[in-house]
Amino acid sequence: MSEGDPTELDAFVTFVYTPDPPRAFAFYEEVLGLPLIHDEGVARIYRIAGTGYLGVCQEGEGRPSEPRGLCLSLITDDVDGWYARLTAKGVTTEGPPKALPQYGVYSFFLRDPDGHLLEVQRFDNPDWAKA
Repeated sequence: MSEGDPTELDAFVTFVYTPDPPRAFAFYEEVLGLPLIHDEGVARIYRIAGTGYLGVCQEGEGRPSEPRGLCLSLITDDVDGWYARLTAKGVTTEGPPKALPQYGVYSFFLRDPDGHLLEVQRFDNPDWAKA
């Protein structure tokens, strides 16, 4: 895309909604250790990587905290390190890291306090994001 192309985007924020913002904020800040970028009171935005962000917002009309059909995949080369750190903090996971050759990843799953599914994963192919 050329400079000034109206289809070029600057960043990406995925929002999840929660009935209990303080509880959710504590999970993403204290347990996962995500850096807080913007605080709007009932909504906070955390940097995941580069210009990829996660927003956590008070649920409301038209914004339910329904976690079905969503998986937030956090990409890292240190899947085992993340697993050790999170389980040491008492986080319950859906099992230890394992290879999923059908997807070409090594990962483990956990849920946030509202039931949103998170996956901590490493791609087998280190060039997975290169076009």
